[in-house]
Amino acid sequence: MTNSTYCVIMAGGVGTRFWPRSRQHMPKQFLDILGTGKSFIRQTYERFAKTVPAENFLVITNHKYKSLVLEHLPELDERQILCEPTGRNTAPCIAYAAYTLAAKDPDARMIVTPADHLILNEEDFRVIVGECLDFAEKHDALMTIGITPTRPDTGYGYIQISDTNPISKVKCFTEKPNLELAQTFLQCGEFLWNSGIFIWKIRSIIKAFAKYLPEHHVLFNAVRQAVGTETEQQAIEIAFAECHAISIDFGVMEKADNVYVRRGEFGWSDIGTWGSVYQHSRKDRYANAVPSEGCYLYDTRSSIVSLPKGKIAVVCGLKEYIVVDTDDVLMICPRSDEQNIKKFIDEVKFNNGEKHI
Repeated sequence: MTNSTYCVIMAGGVGTRFWPRSRQHMPKQFLDILGTGKSFIRQTYERFAKTVPAENFLVITNHKYKSLVLEHLPELDERQILCEPTGRNTAPCIAYAAYTLAAKDPDARMIVTPADHLILNEEDFRVIVGECLDFAEKHDALMTIGITPTRPDTGYGYIQISDTNPISKVKCFTEKPNLELAQTFLQCGEFLWNSGIFIWKIRSIIKAFAKYLPEHHVLFNAVRQAVGTETEQQAIEIAFAECHAISIDFGVMEKADNVYVRRGEFGWSDIGTWGSVYQHSRKDRYANAVPSEGCYLYDTRSSIVSLPKGKIAVVCGLKEYIVVDTDDVLMICPRSDEQNIKKFIDEVKFNNGEKHI
């Protein structure tokens, strides 16, 4: 099985919710925000490297991050880095990988994963991935992994299951709900968090594109036919220029009738915000998440502080705050206001241009 199993890492995002640490020239997937000694993309590669050989990895990213991917994943060669001409959300991203793989190995199985998730219990996770690969091999199924929810989180999408078996047919997907609906989902017991990790046969996902996103199918089938020829890059540019931006959830998963979910509990988080970093960070006796060195806190509670290496910070009188310092930007805001980071970026960009973004 292993030689026909491929792992596609989606690593093209900018990670604006982690500004000012995450920047256009160095987005969050290449950062060690949690202080583990490894970047997110490095951890993602190592997580799947026991299941997938190095030559069967593909990374989809923006062309300007190609050298960063190769720096963080030296096991790969540049032919394994697929560069999107422009971002078009996850459906075109996944189509690019699937149709490219189909040209090489039409019988392949494909794991799709974001580059920036946290998984604490990786052994349990690998067992679940193996079960999904087995199920996808035996069925014409579009598999996803769902997480048993522990709280009514409004930042995640939800998946409704049809039974209590470990692998269940999906009833429906629900995008990020309001708090009242999230509480209902939690109490109901029929809903899982949508991890955004997918597993399927190449043939199954291409059949789904042909049925539910026929325009994408035509465009990326042209890419498949051009792989390895002098017209390949032209076909890629045409596909991304002409396809519309849409997520794989909206475009395929919510429409298909052969979607299955494997529930799991393995310490998962998408680490999408400073608040999620705070949640998963080690804290001092006053519930502050701070660097091991260089931070002096006085009368400060339940806050998170991020500093450049070698920098000193003295923080006094804050409660439930985010403090992020970089070489050129300092951001201080209440943890409850982190949804305003996009607004902060827009105003900085309007007044100061791109240099701080």
